[in-house]
Amino acid sequence: MKKIQLLLIAIILGFTLSAKEYHVAKTGSDKNPGTKDKPLLTIQAAAGIAQPGDIITVHKGIYRERITPPRGGESHTKRIIYKAAQGEKVDIKGSEVLKNWEKYTGTVWKASIPDSFFGDYNPYKDKIHGDWFDGLGRIHHTGDVYLNGKSLWEMADIEKVKNPVAAKESYDPEGSTYAWFCESDNKNTIIYANFHEADPNKELVEINVRRTCFYPEKNNVDYITISGFYMSHAATQWAPPTAEQTGLIGTNWSKGWIIENNIISDSRCSGITLGKHGDEFDNTSEDSAEGYVETIHRAEKRGWSGENIGHHIIRNNTIFNCEQTGICGSLGAVFSTIENNDIYNIHIKRQFTGAEMAGIKIHAAIDMLIKNNRVANCNRGLWLDWMAQGTHVTGNLFYNNASEDLFVEVNHGPFLVDNNMLFSKRSILDCSEGGAYIHNLIAGNIELHPQDRFTPYHLPHSTEVAGLIQTRCGDNRYFNNIFVGGVAEGERNKSGLGMYENAGLPMFVNGNVYLNSARKFPKEENQLEIKSNPEIMIEEKADGIYLKMDFDEKILKMRNNLVTTQLLGKALVSKAAYENPDGTPISIDTDYSGKKRDKQNPTAGPFENPGTGKISLKVWGKP
Repeated sequence: MKKIQLLLIAIILGFTLSAKEYHVAKTGSDKNPGTKDKPLLTIQAAAGIAQPGDIITVHKGIYRERITPPRGGESHTKRIIYKAAQGEKVDIKGSEVLKNWEKYTGTVWKASIPDSFFGDYNPYKDKIHGDWFDGLGRIHHTGDVYLNGKSLWEMADIEKVKNPVAAKESYDPEGSTYAWFCESDNKNTIIYANFHEADPNKELVEINVRRTCFYPEKNNVDYITISGFYMSHAATQWAPPTAEQTGLIGTNWSKGWIIENNIISDSRCSGITLGKHGDEFDNTSEDSAEGYVETIHRAEKRGWSGENIGHHIIRNNTIFNCEQTGICGSLGAVFSTIENNDIYNIHIKRQFTGAEMAGIKIHAAIDMLIKNNRVANCNRGLWLDWMAQGTHVTGNLFYNNASEDLFVEVNHGPFLVDNNMLFSKRSILDCSEGGAYIHNLIAGNIELHPQDRFTPYHLPHSTEVAGLIQTRCGDNRYFNNIFVGGVAEGERNKSGLGMYENAGLPMFVNGNVYLNSARKFPKEENQLEIKSNPEIMIEEKADGIYLKMDFDEKILKMRNNLVTTQLLGKALVSKAAYENPDGTPISIDTDYSGKKRDKQNPTAGPFENPGTGKISLKVWGKP
């Protein structure tokens, strides 16, 4: 045994000694060796020489470059790490500063830019397009213009730049009048921009010039860590589930990335993509379910399995001001964790639309963990579209999302949604079956829509397709939740569980609380109805976000069951159990904040015994 221990120590020491650390600094040169005393100048130069096990440490400054890693690591313990130096602010931008603006008329300026400025990619000639994209009758480009870091609004013609009209329904009506328009010929691109009282030659004006900030050109560049950066200004293309998905950061059909502790903003379309490979069939589905089924078959031929793809960790990032998604992935996010991210202000200009906008949008959420994220002020919060099976959505905070907090579309289960708080007007849009909703606080409507499309389900804990079936809706478990009524009178039947009275498949319901006239489930034996208004609200403060409500002591006196794999049974279609990805049983024995639940009588809702009367609980922010 002692010899084995010594051998392991020798192997670890050998690995440590062989690993190298390369430094990058604005004072460096790409002719340098990359030591701390003689750093490299660009991150890409370090990427070109780093080998599995190596670390690239980037020092303070603004790096206007695209990083295209030529290789990744070999395992979770022998990866290539890109990290910002401790305590130093490192910006990676897909933009360049634009000077030499000329007055055009009034507060409108123009800049004429030769094509040579852009190199092989001009985002002011690249039109946003793709399956399920809707430009609302006009052209949109992947380029963007920023005044002192704030994105301006692209207009359809020059007249709307000269005479901008505030978008009154916008989150920022005044900001929507800072507008730009572009036109190009074979030699130059001209950008017109209304800066109002600002002089663009004295202020910081930047324009998108790069498709992405960090993205490999080839597939299967595995085991990369990206940590601690400020990353912004990418001319990203629309990311439909049927095409290669390029984000401001993207994994491009690979395995084992860790993207952590970054601040990611101002991607024209998507922030982080965990998406599929590209091929000659990209964007040829004609927006059909059958087209996406063919996409899945092609992915299987490209090695779609847990052995080759997914297993990413996306944690502790702040993601905002992206017009399509904060995080998205089609097929490539399987077996991944998305944890403790702050995602907000996604798809808020709404100058274009389509079927792919959300804070988090995943196709094929197989055995994923989506945990402890805040998703607010987005078009949709979390959208699990097709093949959510074995996925666990727990401890998330959703509010102020325009469409709904959670959209589950044509999934057949099992998937588990527990200890979440959903506060938007519509909490859940359910076009699925086989979901288990446990210990949630659901303050908005639930809507139910069966689907006649034939969509896949899988063998347990596998990407292997077991069959295709239509979605009848139902076969859901609703245990120990709190529902809050109070929506418009004409939609009263959508609060609580009223929508499930005539579900196509049997329902399993027990231990729920219905407040403020939320609709009860008629066949539920153990339920509690309290018609008074709990005066529930979310309050944003400087130190965090708080839940305030009047918590009735009757809730603590209910007799509820601890929810386990045994209690939940198996999903009807897939015949798979509600269990951990490794096949071990689950038990919902902790609450939203990690507090242990009373196993003999767990409290309904996401908080175990939170007190009674008017309570105030911190639900997001540093302790």
